[in-house]
Amino acid sequence: MSRNNIANTKALKKNTCVNVLVHALLIVLSLIWVLPIIWVILTSFRAEQGSYVTSFFPKSYTLDNYIKLFTDRNVLNFPKMFKNTLIVAVCSCGLSTFFVLSVSYCMSRLRFKARKPYMNMAMILTLFPGFMSMVAVYYILKVLNLTEGPMILVALILVYSSGAGLNFYIAKGFFDTIPMSIDEAAKIDGATQWQIFTKITMPLSKPIIIYTTLTSFIAPWIDFIFAKVICRANSDYFTVAIGLWNMLQKEYITQWYTCFAAGAVLISIPIAILYLCMQRFYTEGLSGAVKG
Repeated sequence: MSRNNIANTKALKKNTCVNVLVHALLIVLSLIWVLPIIWVILTSFRAEQGSYVTSFFPKSYTLDNYIKLFTDRNVLNFPKMFKNTLIVAVCSCGLSTFFVLSVSYCMSRLRFKARKPYMNMAMILTLFPGFMSMVAVYYILKVLNLTEGPMILVALILVYSSGAGLNFYIAKGFFDTIPMSIDEAAKIDGATQWQIFTKITMPLSKPIIIYTTLTSFIAPWIDFIFAKVICRANSDYFTVAIGLWNMLQKEYITQWYTCFAAGAVLISIPIAILYLCMQRFYTEGLSGAVKG
C-alpha cells in the first residue's frame, strides 16, 4: 500500500470518528431539547391531579384535561381567552406587517435627509427591551380611556403594532437585494412609488413577507407582560398567557396544573403548523436579509 493510500485511509478514519462524535453530540442535545416538550404533552394527558408526581410517565391517561379547558367556564374561561388572543394577534399581525414592510421599503429605496438619523435612532432604541416603557405606555393609554372594557383589546393591538416600524432592519436587508434597475424601469413606464411597492416589490418579496408575518403574529400570541399590565383584573379580556399564568397560582394549581399543560400544547399547535408550512419561505427571508 502506498503512502498516499495510507494517508487517505487515516484521514478517512479520522473524519469518520469526528462525524460520529458530532452526530452523537447533536443527538444528545436534541433529546435534551425535546424532553421538556414530551413531558408537557404527557402531562396534558395525565389523569392524576396536582403538580407533583413521582414518575416521568403518567400512571393513567385521559382527555378530561382538554375537555375541561373548553367546558369549565366558571373559574378560568379558556375559550374566551383564546378568542381574545386570536383577535389581538391577527389584528396586530396585519398592522405590524404593513408598518414593517412600508418602513423597510422606504429605508431601502428612498433617499432623504432624515434617513440615516432615523436608522441610527431605531438601532439604539431596539437595544432596549420594550417592557421598560410599560408604565409610561399604560398611563398614556389610561389618559386615552383605553384601559377599561372592550377598549382593552384595542389598547393591546396598538401596543403590539405601533412600534413595529422600528424592526425594519431584516426586511430592509432583503429589499436591498432587489435590483434598483427594476424600480427605475418601472418609473420610466410611468409607475408611481406606491405601484412599484405593491405591484413589483411585494410580489418579489414573498419570503420576507412571510417571515415578517410570522414574527408579528408570535409576539402578541405569547406576550405576558404588556397583557398583564393593561388587562389588570379585567378577566373578560384576559389573553391565553394570563390564563395559563393564573392556572399556576396557589389556589388553582392543584386542579388546573394538568389543564395548564393541555393549554400549553394547544397554543403551540398554530405556531408549529405555520412554521412547518412556511419553513422554506422563512429560511429564504432570513438568508436574503443576511445577504443584503
